[in-house]
Amino acid sequence: MNNAQETYNDVIEQNPLDSVEEVLSDNNWIYSRMNDDELLVDVAGSVFGYRICFVWQEHMNALQIVCQLDCTVKKQNHSLAAEALMEINRTTWMGHFEFTKTRFSPCFRYTCLVQDRENANKVYTNIQDVVDICLTQCEQYQNVFQILSSDVPLDMQILSLAMMETEGES
Repeated sequence: MNNAQETYNDVIEQNPLDSVEEVLSDNNWIYSRMNDDELLVDVAGSVFGYRICFVWQEHMNALQIVCQLDCTVKKQNHSLAAEALMEINRTTWMGHFEFTKTRFSPCFRYTCLVQDRENANKVYTNIQDVVDICLTQCEQYQNVFQILSSDVPLDMQILSLAMMETEGES
C-alpha cells in the first residue's frame, strides 16, 4: 500500500449527525439523539411547532430530514389539501411536502447526499443550509396548512390566495 492510500484509509469519516448536533446547539435548540442514526428536535415556528427528524443511512451516504408541522388537516379538507399539496410541490425546487398517514399532518421531506464526510466544515455548512431550507419551506406554506386545519369553509380559490408568494411582512 502506498502512502496516499494509507492516508486515505486512515481518514475518519464522521457521522453527519454529529454535525447536525453542532448546528442545533448553535441555534440553542434542545434535541434528542435516539441512536447513531437518528436525532429529533422540536423547533418553534411563527404559527406551528415543528418536529424535525434526522435519519442517517450510511450505506447510501444519505441524510433524510423530515419536518412535521404540529397541526392536523380537518377531514372535510383532505381532498383540497391533496390538491394544494400537488400545487405546492410543483413549485418547490428542493424537497417535497406530504401528509402523515395517522394524523394527516403536513411534513416537509428532504434527503441529501453527504459526501466528503472527513471535511467537517463542509458537512456542517451543508446541514445548516438544509435546516434553513426545511424551515423556510414550512414557514412559507404555514398559512395554507393553518387554513386547512381550521373549520372555515374552503375552496381552491381561497387556498390559491394563501399559496401566493408574497413580499415582506404585515
